Amino acid sequence: MDNRPQWGTRAGFIMAAVGSAVGLGNIWRFPAVAYENGGGAFFLPYLFAILTAGIPLLVLEFTLGHKYRGSAPLTFARLNKKTEWLGWWQVAISFVISTYYAVIIAWAMSFAYFSFGEKWGKDPGAFLFGDYLKLAEAPGQVGSIVPSVFIPLVLVWIIALGVLFKGVKKGIEAANKIFIPALVILFLVIVVRAVTLDGAAQGLDAFFKPNWSLIAEPKVWVAAYGQIFFSLSIGFAIMITYSSYLPKKTDLTNNAFITAFANSGFELLAGIGVFAALGFMAAQQGVAVSEVVAGGVGLAFVVFPQIISEFPAFNGLLGSIFFLCLVLAGLTSLISIIETYVAGIQDKFKVSRNKAVAIGGGISAVISILFATQGGLYFLDAADYFINQFGIVVAGFAEVVIVAWVLREMKVLQQHANSMSDMLLGAWWKVCLGVITPVVLGYMMIQNFINNIKDNYEGYPTSFLLYTGWGVALAAIVVGFVFAAFKWQKGALDLPSTDSKGVSK
Repeated sequence: MDNRPQWGTRAGFIMAAVGSAVGLGNIWRFPAVAYENGGGAFFLPYLFAILTAGIPLLVLEFTLGHKYRGSAPLTFARLNKKTEWLGWWQVAISFVISTYYAVIIAWAMSFAYFSFGEKWGKDPGAFLFGDYLKLAEAPGQVGSIVPSVFIPLVLVWIIALGVLFKGVKKGIEAANKIFIPALVILFLVIVVRAVTLDGAAQGLDAFFKPNWSLIAEPKVWVAAYGQIFFSLSIGFAIMITYSSYLPKKTDLTNNAFITAFANSGFELLAGIGVFAALGFMAAQQGVAVSEVVAGGVGLAFVVFPQIISEFPAFNGLLGSIFFLCLVLAGLTSLISIIETYVAGIQDKFKVSRNKAVAIGGGISAVISILFATQGGLYFLDAADYFINQFGIVVAGFAEVVIVAWVLREMKVLQQHANSMSDMLLGAWWKVCLGVITPVVLGYMMIQNFINNIKDNYEGYPTSFLLYTGWGVALAAIVVGFVFAAFKWQKGALDLPSTDSKGVSK
């Protein structure tokens, strides 16, 4: 008997998967990455990366979760007892991300409020780092807790854990059915307003104008694969966990295509909105679009407040809508990230869902307070960079190599996916995952390692990076082996039998 919860509808699962994939990176990372890597020409390697890595990896993780009916640790333990550590490693990566991701959502909440009356004044940069974050003078200094960050952070955790306490169907699925349509509608408001501003055409021209000379450069293709990899929630246990809640009869391949292209559609929408707004800003300042382009935290919390201040009308409302979009995109991703370790704790230690949410979410919430201190931004920046570059990329590489090369499970998984799906997987799937994806991820991994040995990330002191960056990435692997050492309860690794309707017996 297996009491594993299930999604209420297929649409509910897709909304949740899209909600996980559509996060802050879609809005503040994709537009800048596309612009810097050839503009319109970037869409060619980007589409190639979706078809040769994004969708094949999604199909792989959907199939693993669906076939083995468990969280990432349980799925990999059922696949082969020797690979359980990989599932815990991915869960540990998610745990680290959840601790600081919640803080960025808290910033967006604050700025949704600051938009009314443009409380950032004439210099949004000075306001963000000085007035709001009260940033410490040097990396490594903790300083005191910043109340203006801590209070919305508490609210973020109340919402996220509140949804998770409600469960899969009544919590995660119900929340995504509200958050995702709301996010798309609100962002469309931003896009429609942005494209009607003076200078919007120049911004869109800068975004879409192809620079074909860059296509031959390997870094552009690596950037495309990196964007797909980071934005689809692959490699850190989310999609394996979510697909384990699917009923027996479900179209795995189709679900992967829908999820991938819905995510990319939102990225394109974000690019249009962001670059139309940047074009307006450039026109207002009488400079080229290239001079105002930014990505990441700088785009969201420095450049956008400047743009909002220059809007001809309804700037407070439009600013609030933009930051509310960041909050919604962040929350849907945060909820999926926390669910990975909630499910892992439940499966391994046979505790109730409420207990798993309270323990896992509670510990993560307490640790997140570190990022709400005066030195929080430095800790956040280092942890985010290293857990992405040396956590997600390496874990994704390990997953593909272990499944395709070491265990040689591709044929079995292909048969399982094809028995469920209208769209059958052929040789392309095995070639993509057996050759293309490991080669690209391996190249990314080696290049990242060389670059970071050569130069310290952001020029941070080595001593600081050893415990906030390298140490965090390494600790995630160690945690994987530690948790894998705990014994499963008798019968826990047996696959539950199912009837023809997909109901667990």
